[in-house]
Amino acid sequence: MEGKGVSDVYDGYDADEASSSVTKDCSTCSELSHSTRKLSVILGEFKENKIMEASPIRKAVESLETELQKAKALVASPRYASSPNKRIEEITENLGRSIGLVLFASHDVSINGKEKLEALRREMMSAAPFSAASSDSKSDFLVDVVTEEYDNIVEEIIEEEKVFSCSSVEDVVLYLKCGNDEQLKVALFGLNTLISDGTTSCEWIDTEGVIPILFSRLSSTNSVNRLSIIKNLRSIIAQNDEIKGKMAEVDYLSALVKSLTRDEDERREAVGLLSTLSDVSAVRRRIGRIQGCIVMLVAIFNSEDQTASDDAGKLLAALSSNTQNALHMAEAGYFKPLIKYLTEGSDMSKILMATAISRMELRDETRASIGEDGAIPPLVKMFKEGKLEAKLSSLSALQNLSTLKENTKRLINSGIVPSLLQLLFSVTSVLMTLREPASAILARIAKSDDMLVNHDIALQMFSLLNLSSPIIQIHLLEALNSIISHPRASKVRRKMKENGSIQLLLPFLTESNPEIRIGAFSFIYTLSKELSDELMDQLGETHVLTIVNTLSSSTSDNEKAIAAGILCNIPVTDKKATDILKKANLLPVLVSIMSSKQANSTNSTTPLSSELIENIAGVLIRFTITTNVKLQLYAGENRVIPVLVKILSDGPIIAKCRAATSLAQLSKNCLNLRKSKKSTWLCVHPSKEAFCEVHNGYCFVKTTFCLVKSGAVSPLIKILEGDQREADEAVLEALSTLLQDEIWENGCGFIEKVAGIEAIIKVMEFGSVKTREKAVWILERVFRVEDYRVKYGAMAQVVLIDLAQNGEAQLKPTVAKLLAQLELLQFQSDYF
Repeated sequence: MEGKGVSDVYDGYDADEASSSVTKDCSTCSELSHSTRKLSVILGEFKENKIMEASPIRKAVESLETELQKAKALVASPRYASSPNKRIEEITENLGRSIGLVLFASHDVSINGKEKLEALRREMMSAAPFSAASSDSKSDFLVDVVTEEYDNIVEEIIEEEKVFSCSSVEDVVLYLKCGNDEQLKVALFGLNTLISDGTTSCEWIDTEGVIPILFSRLSSTNSVNRLSIIKNLRSIIAQNDEIKGKMAEVDYLSALVKSLTRDEDERREAVGLLSTLSDVSAVRRRIGRIQGCIVMLVAIFNSEDQTASDDAGKLLAALSSNTQNALHMAEAGYFKPLIKYLTEGSDMSKILMATAISRMELRDETRASIGEDGAIPPLVKMFKEGKLEAKLSSLSALQNLSTLKENTKRLINSGIVPSLLQLLFSVTSVLMTLREPASAILARIAKSDDMLVNHDIALQMFSLLNLSSPIIQIHLLEALNSIISHPRASKVRRKMKENGSIQLLLPFLTESNPEIRIGAFSFIYTLSKELSDELMDQLGETHVLTIVNTLSSSTSDNEKAIAAGILCNIPVTDKKATDILKKANLLPVLVSIMSSKQANSTNSTTPLSSELIENIAGVLIRFTITTNVKLQLYAGENRVIPVLVKILSDGPIIAKCRAATSLAQLSKNCLNLRKSKKSTWLCVHPSKEAFCEVHNGYCFVKTTFCLVKSGAVSPLIKILEGDQREADEAVLEALSTLLQDEIWENGCGFIEKVAGIEAIIKVMEFGSVKTREKAVWILERVFRVEDYRVKYGAMAQVVLIDLAQNGEAQLKPTVAKLLAQLELLQFQSDYF
């Protein structure tokens, strides 16, 4: 290695000496000749040591050999005798510096010839042209120079990793091809140096087979070398752009795609190289066919590595010129190319893309992404304006997208509804295949409030029911049920009733297809909520019996719930309906349904739905009305009361409210039905357990409907203690039946015994007006008892004073009486 000469350093160190022009004498020539001969012998001996394999020593010796050759050349020159003194001095100093470098590199090892080399260096330093006066200072300075040079060499060795193996271009190629991983690492560094120096050419790379060699090693070496290989390939392209074509082989591209799956740095370099290569048409054509490539590119595009993401985006854009690639991108979750084809592509491309959407299994977030990216308008345009194949593919795609609420709004805004209805009314045979997806889309769209803008749409769909196939009927009924169930659809519901829609749907109640049958039931149920007295007339006895039969035979809880809901909506005052339902044995059917649920409530994996329980509880109210004791006894004999008590414990809150109503109706007749303790006509005297402390007589669940004996009082109180307020009024109504004039004191005692008074006070604070009114009525009786005034008065007075000041007008007289009972207010207070 040629280093910086010592004489160059001296140029700034001792200007006077360096600039003096002195003619050399014979002793100077003789000394240099002698030194070169002696150094040749010593160096030959030195190089025989095995320690020469050490990189620093070998490198230093190579530098010394270079300087020795220069010295020999000068001595052998014919003009040596006339050479300027400065040139001889330079050669001598470089030799001395190089000898010092070898000695420095081997300072910590024992080596033959080392002492001879040291002696020669001292001999040269003491000889002319150095003066005695300056030799020590120059020796010290030379040590500094040697140390600096040695440090430079060591740095180069660390950087080049055994560069002795790649001392030539031929070595670089050799170790690129055949070297182990460590040798390959050094060779790659050497190649990078050659590329950076601009010493490589396209011809040389081609001749030496560098590209095939690098791609071959890419598949077999370690991660560090793979990264270096890809960087070198990118550098080669940067120097020789025309060489891209030589990297377009499928095997090469496959190796790069494999690198997309590796660590972040390698992935970033690989996608950058692929992006650069995508300028070549052959690369674009081949890369999309490599398994996993597009999936990885989409993943990188969505990653947080911005550089890699940008390159992946560029590559995806380049690949999307191929429709098949665009489809693969869509399958990987990248839809922009697909949507671009839908908007700008040929008719066949549009059909291809729409068909792909229709066949994909999409998650809702993917449907949202496709809708947000603008797929729906071009699909709707295809449906409206395209030929049959375009219409079918676009409708199928829209059907897949329409399951998402946000997309249904986009569909409505696109103006597709009139076109869908027009298609459904069409009798053209070639369009018949389009009616099913069209009806499915309508069913999805109908869930949106925006469909209520045109009230005639529901009537138009309804008119199609009898003209359609079963599948279309299912979709139309789904759409109709969605529309009429909207809270703001009162006008639509009124028009439906006016047009006799219930009578038109009744035949569907016996339809063998369960989806059609349940759809018809749902439609009638929704309208029945607003029909009131007209409902029984519209249904007729035959269809009422059909509904009862459905409750007893259907295996669908949903269908049973809807059927029970229709019966629940028939007014309880309709005696004719009650007689029909009783004759149809509805009550045993309902009890059976609820009993099976109760029997399996602990272990059942499919408990009855809340809606079914609520509607059954609603129907039971009909059979417990206070004015018909005979019907109440019928209900008692059919074990209705245990069902009602069970609902109080674990039913939904609406069902609890309805159960409490039924129990209240039954309990109002309990006092009259009890068996008096003093009665003398009893053939068999009841047991002591039958005696009721509240009714002061003998009570039985089935025949006197006693709340105490049925165990209903505690679950009623628990409802008041809970957080749901919907059943409070009905519960208080039931409890008030224990406080009738003849038994009020006994009733107050029993309610107090089960800790019910505190719960009633709580309800008075948070309940509705009617609930408060009923609670105040109960408390007025409770506080007639002095013990209860003392025990609960302080708790109640805060709520009562607030009601006196801020409560409703109708409550104030009773509240005033309560406060007076608590001695907080005179009965005739001017405050009221």
